[in-house]
Amino acid sequence: MNQAVGWATAAARPPGIVKTGFVHRDTDQAIEKLAGSLGDDLLSLVILFVSSGADAAAVICEAVDAFAPTPVIGCTTAGELSDCGYGEDQIVAIGLPSSHFEVRALLVPDLGNFSAQDIIDQMIRNRNEMAASAPDWKHEFSFLMIDGLSTKEDALTSELAVGLGPVPLFGGSAGDGTHFGATYVLMGGQAMQSAAILTQVRTRCPIKVFKTDHLLPTARRMVVTKADPANRIVQEINAEPAAREYARLLGKDPEQLTTFTFAAHPLVVQIGGQHHVRAIQRVAGNGDLVFFSAIDEGLVLTLAEPRDMVSHLEEEIAALTQTTRPDTILGCDCILRRLEAQEKQKTGEISRLLAENHVVGFSTYGEQFNSIHVNQTLTGVAIYPPEDG
Repeated sequence: MNQAVGWATAAARPPGIVKTGFVHRDTDQAIEKLAGSLGDDLLSLVILFVSSGADAAAVICEAVDAFAPTPVIGCTTAGELSDCGYGEDQIVAIGLPSSHFEVRALLVPDLGNFSAQDIIDQMIRNRNEMAASAPDWKHEFSFLMIDGLSTKEDALTSELAVGLGPVPLFGGSAGDGTHFGATYVLMGGQAMQSAAILTQVRTRCPIKVFKTDHLLPTARRMVVTKADPANRIVQEINAEPAAREYARLLGKDPEQLTTFTFAAHPLVVQIGGQHHVRAIQRVAGNGDLVFFSAIDEGLVLTLAEPRDMVSHLEEEIAALTQTTRPDTILGCDCILRRLEAQEKQKTGEISRLLAENHVVGFSTYGEQFNSIHVNQTLTGVAIYPPEDG
């Protein structure tokens, strides 16, 4: 099926609890039109996912005025999850009505110099305030947006874990299309680099935070024998030049390694009985491999092979809709999944599934799930209608 099916399906959807709006980045009066799409309900928060082709600083500056007094946050993307599924060159707006959501957004302005204890203390204060403000609402989640080129995702998520308590966290790293030049998070009318925004949410809506990937580990393993962890660079695998050895294990020419190769043949690590992807971003000019997430010498990497993306996503959505259909699924989907869908000509089918199930969000340079930064996954929260209507 083509993406037109996604448009038709999304257009037929009745108004839900979570408000959404979608415009092309070059639309005249784009922010005004998004505000009209979100309606007149009093909102606790507006989240914007902004195409990297847009002027993010101008978008957030205009949005702060248009949505005042509602706070506005957001980030740049590697593509959008919109009303047609996979979208390009769009601005996606999500509104959380105050009738169903109590929200606190916490800015980490400098990922190179932050006090974990100060952040944790504020997280605890925020949870206590929200519990006092909405004592009858029992459901909570946290949502993280972070500069996707900062290389600080692993450090921040591991620190935040202490302050989460029983509250699940998911998130995504801001993107820049396929350019990897500059990524931004948006808050307080500004577009910022080397920054992150943690959003804590208390709601009367039942929720389910999830992480999923369609990858199966194989028996082929390799060891990182030389690395630059600070810059996520692997120089040697099995005591051989990294790109050459990775290509040899795949039976490929090192000169022919592309982003599509990395998407089709990812590497995973085993942590706590589960596998987590350590995705390759690119080959450096000297034959080193640059990764999207934490890497270190001595790490054992396992080659993984993908299942069919469409049937896997159908299974995962079926699990999320087993008893009740979500009102909205807020998703963070790795750019490598989008690239794999393009390479395998699955974009239309994936888009249909996303649109039919009202999955909105953005394509990322990495995802967060509780205390771990991961790659090549879809993380998110399914938000269900409250039992009391």
